[in-house]
Amino acid sequence: MSMRLSLIALLATVAAAACIGLGGGFAASTAPLKWADTSPNATPVDVELVLAVDVSYSMDPDEQALQREGYIAALTSREFMQALRQGMNGKIAVTYFEWAGAQDQRIIVPWRLITGPESADSVAGEIARAPYRRAARTSISGALQFALPLFEGSGYRGMRRVIDVSGDGVNNNGIPVTIARDEVLAKGITINGLPIMLKRPIVGSMDIENLDVYYEDCVIGGPGAFVISIREREKFKDAIRTKLILEVAGRTPERRVVPASAANPRISCTIGERIWQQRWGN
Repeated sequence: MSMRLSLIALLATVAAAACIGLGGGFAASTAPLKWADTSPNATPVDVELVLAVDVSYSMDPDEQALQREGYIAALTSREFMQALRQGMNGKIAVTYFEWAGAQDQRIIVPWRLITGPESADSVAGEIARAPYRRAARTSISGALQFALPLFEGSGYRGMRRVIDVSGDGVNNNGIPVTIARDEVLAKGITINGLPIMLKRPIVGSMDIENLDVYYEDCVIGGPGAFVISIREREKFKDAIRTKLILEVAGRTPERRVVPASAANPRISCTIGERIWQQRWGN
């Protein structure tokens, strides 16, 4: 079996173990490449990947550690390296930032070029050395607005550009998430999601039962956009590895059957703002 066929078989096996959904209504985008780095010295890569990681207070220390360890393990995995080598350029550009409220984003790893095990290990090391922090509020829209201009001066020219959002809650701060999402999609950029659903929602919390549906209908979009949800701690690292492999390989999970009603959001895209208003009154 060729290396390419082996990779496809691997992806099918790993993806089958995760809960995967596709974003409705945004699978076929013909938007022109805007806000890309078009300078003549920009390095061509297979994908420019922005990793946007939730550090709001709803993420407990254990979840934060699992999330970070998952990215470190994924970037240094044999499967990730195999996917990297299958690309036309055999290289990707990646940046990693943490986000919470609308005005709270912090770049942990600026744009880095990954071409093989040594550069992947270097990026993983930068992530591992960063101090942990947590902050107030959850603004997915703020994260998307922060991520968008990062592509313009990245120094790289990707065949694909992807923002990868991971988090355990709904937008409750900043502009409506759908407005930020649509701004990103208009630039020809894909948004993928990694909703973390390890805790059952309790009365009085900001959590919702169907965070994966919220991500599918309100957050992700663009060509080949997908969601991989995490419901069990022991599958955390596998889910992150699956997501990164699919993004680097430029593959999309098999489209699942979505009810006709999914043409419209199955859940209110302002549910987080409403819950916050009901609880805090501002």
